[in-house]
Amino acid sequence: MPRSTDKVLAALALALGLSAAVPAFAQDDTTAQDRISVNSFSGAYLAARAAEVDNDVDRAIAYYQRALSFSPTDEAIQQSLMMLLISRGDFEEALPLAEDLREVPDIERFSKLALAVDAIRSGKGEEALGLLEFEQESDLDRLITSVMRAWIEAGLGDADAALARLDGVEGPPWYALFVDYHRALIAAEAGRDDVAEQAFSAATVSLEAGGAAPEVFLRAHEAYARFRAANGDDGTSLDILAKADELAPDRVTVVALREAIEGGEEISPLVAGTEAGASEILLNLSTALNRGGGEAFVRLYLNYALALQPTSDAVLLQLGSIAEMQRKAEEAIEIYGRIAEDSPIRQVSELQVGLNLADLDRHDEAVEHLEPLLEAAPDDRRAYLALGGVYASQQKFAEAAEVYDRAVARIETPEAADWNLYYQRGIAYERIKQWDKAEPNFNQALELYPDHPQVMNYLGYSWVDMNMNLEEGLALIQKAVDLRPSDGHIVDSLGWAYYRLGRFEEAVTELERAVSLMPSDAILNDHLGDAYWKVGRRLEATFQWSHARDLEPEEDLLEEINRKLRDGLVEAAAEPEAEQDFASLATAPEVPAEPEVPAAQVATTAPVSPAPVEATHAVGPGQSLWDIARERLGDGNRYREILDLNPDLRGNPDLLRPGQTLVLPQN
Repeated sequence: MPRSTDKVLAALALALGLSAAVPAFAQDDTTAQDRISVNSFSGAYLAARAAEVDNDVDRAIAYYQRALSFSPTDEAIQQSLMMLLISRGDFEEALPLAEDLREVPDIERFSKLALAVDAIRSGKGEEALGLLEFEQESDLDRLITSVMRAWIEAGLGDADAALARLDGVEGPPWYALFVDYHRALIAAEAGRDDVAEQAFSAATVSLEAGGAAPEVFLRAHEAYARFRAANGDDGTSLDILAKADELAPDRVTVVALREAIEGGEEISPLVAGTEAGASEILLNLSTALNRGGGEAFVRLYLNYALALQPTSDAVLLQLGSIAEMQRKAEEAIEIYGRIAEDSPIRQVSELQVGLNLADLDRHDEAVEHLEPLLEAAPDDRRAYLALGGVYASQQKFAEAAEVYDRAVARIETPEAADWNLYYQRGIAYERIKQWDKAEPNFNQALELYPDHPQVMNYLGYSWVDMNMNLEEGLALIQKAVDLRPSDGHIVDSLGWAYYRLGRFEEAVTELERAVSLMPSDAILNDHLGDAYWKVGRRLEATFQWSHARDLEPEEDLLEEINRKLRDGLVEAAAEPEAEQDFASLATAPEVPAEPEVPAAQVATTAPVSPAPVEATHAVGPGQSLWDIARERLGDGNRYREILDLNPDLRGNPDLLRPGQTLVLPQN
């Protein structure tokens, strides 16, 4: 189904073999506070809440500061302001508020954590140990405080106490990966090689755990390989990295580590010291929680981690990714620019800068930025995907095809990780109406990555649209839907295929489902209107077209919708049918994620229940969204559904108060 191609950033998701600073916000000399003219507490507070819901952190902070000038001791305002300041990276400015709020139970998980981070980086380990004791503690809090206290104890010279603390941690099954990983890191630093070996083995054995937290799982592999290499066992180290390659091919940090080991370089630990260890657990949990919908919450913990390790390329990369998710391209560019020149991640960050420039419609700058990167690394498929994506976002598919041709010309023997180059080249050739060149590329992509939903969807729809291989094409689309039942674009393709085959009742069923999954997509609503018209539901068809028009579609689609609203579909059918924008079927040029950890693949394809019946929950003392989702919905990861139903939480998703009533989806 068609989509706008003006946003390539989310499409390419160039965490590129990884998973996602203080952000600089472009402003003139007049601060946001100076621009605030609200002259009452209630006005400032309401304006702050509105800005917070809109994810406008700068303005929310300015309005909260204005509200605090009317009521300096208001704890609710202090809490919100402290959280937002930390989220923006203004850690020092947040510390006085954290001190004022340290004894407030509802917020201590954030205020005491901030003070503990400050104590750790100031070398005040004993003070930090005391701060990491909360009256109200969720499962997430317990894991953070336990691991951070273990690192502090190890830093104070008591490795036995640190390891004993981790041995005694009790919690849900998902704790195991994090606890084993940090036990291994602490034991390795303390010279307890036997304990480290056992713990590293445990942390890198479970694919199920890896599926729940893939970035942590991969970092555990890297840390294990470094441990073995530092002990002179290069063979085992390289075997461990080979396992990581199976999970995430061409991960840049793995490639760099392998080259260093093979080159006989001295290998240092991935994590060393209390500050790095405390930062690592915050980074680990952030990447595990960063599955969409909780960006503000994840960003908060990443900035705690950054306060401990201001130059951490892993933290900066994740913060840049969060900025992209929040459509803050300028901020993302600034964050990526802070990654060190000699970091293995630097090439990835530079590619991301190019994509963010394209998202800002600065396409010429994007091309000028990406071309030298490609020339410097002519075998880096990511650079070709990035540059080709920029051209495709401008509908310059001939130029995109030429870029992908250059990439394929450098491939001697295609490997699984090359599937996306062939897929994108197929799209580019299809868009310039060279199907004889497009089809072999789609087939090659499927040969390298069998049953990829997007490739099957694109190829199947192309066949149906061209009235060829109809049954085979429909079967491919149906299989894609089976694999991605909650992908509105792919479900729309199935409905539109039925429509093109004249099976209008079936088209209505699938297109209604697609719209329920993506109600704000103009093209899906337009397709449903067409199907309604064909089955005689003319009033509903007009409603869908009107709704599609109000969703601000691109100009060519808007013209067609207005014609249908004026003349109906019968008269519109006399005109040449609008060309299908096949490039949208990709939803985005993806970066290879294969072969995925099996559990992760299952997680990304789980069905989404449309229009759940709402229930409510009264927040109990110490509960987090994760706790509530686990208790009421059976899965902590479903906290995003709670966020979706309670938009006022999106600014501070873990800022809950006992007795607060939340709307929940019915289990």
